[in-house]
Amino acid sequence: MSTDTPDATIVARRSAAGLALALTSAVAFGMSGTLARGLMDAGWSAGAAVALRVTIAAVVLAVPGALAIRGRTRLLITHARTIVLYGLLAVAGAQLFYFMSVARLDVAVALLIEYTAPVAVVCWMWWAGGQRPGRLTVVGAAVAAGGLVLLLDVGGTAVDVIGVLLALGAMVGAAAYFVISADDTSGLPPITLAAGGLLVATAVFWLTALIGWLPLSMNTSPVTFTIGTVPWWVPVVLLGLVTAALAYVTGIAAARRLGSRLASFIALSEVAAAVVFAWALLDQKPQPTQFVGALLVLGGVVVVKLGEREVGSVDPDEGLVVEVLPGAPTQPR
Repeated sequence: MSTDTPDATIVARRSAAGLALALTSAVAFGMSGTLARGLMDAGWSAGAAVALRVTIAAVVLAVPGALAIRGRTRLLITHARTIVLYGLLAVAGAQLFYFMSVARLDVAVALLIEYTAPVAVVCWMWWAGGQRPGRLTVVGAAVAAGGLVLLLDVGGTAVDVIGVLLALGAMVGAAAYFVISADDTSGLPPITLAAGGLLVATAVFWLTALIGWLPLSMNTSPVTFTIGTVPWWVPVVLLGLVTAALAYVTGIAAARRLGSRLASFIALSEVAAAVVFAWALLDQKPQPTQFVGALLVLGGVVVVKLGEREVGSVDPDEGLVVEVLPGAPTQPR
């Protein structure tokens, strides 16, 4: 006789759905750098690639995002700051810095630097929330740093310092993405938050382009990948629909179901997806030292996440996992 309670069954289904959503988001995001690099190799600027990516996604999600909050539009005003911060940091900042970094670095290298974001999240929680990291966190950060050194000194070649700094800028945006996405206290549906953030980022990109701060260069030349040549609009449409619209909505939904710790851990599979896409479409085969560095970086991030000072407990009455965050009410996930 099964001892599963209805609540436990709901939690299990919610976790399974969250896992599927997180993996979908990670694979979708992992494709973005390779597609953008193909466009940039064909003469596009990073600004043009990211501006069209965000614009397409914003247009696609605008109506569904509005319908999801119908009758509760006051939430848009109440949480306008959250939407603007999400658009500026998690969307505009993360994407632009990442695309600019892959113009100077291999996709795998740029993405692995960006995905030291969990370490940045822990540091932020220590500084802003008083959550001092434990021993595992310190050990994990040291391991990740050692892996990063190996990763960036491949074959004795010179490191592109500007590319590394741009990738670190993308890391800050990624950290903001995890923190804001996991916060379900606003009541904003994931598709509404994604649509709002994408609309903010779209406005930022086109305004900065209009005043000359963001160079936009694009053309209709075919884009060449290892598997063949495709029309320019193919990678552009995939960037907008798959690597932005689909990726952001599923990523937010996953973080709401799993919480920031587990969601950010699963999101590391984006690194593996990006390596596969870059290898298959750009012939960027990782070197042996890169494999070692990558394993150290990922292993270090995992240890950091295990040592995070977020407290997980089980509500004995409900059987639900409860995540306790500083300064926030206890809520079942």
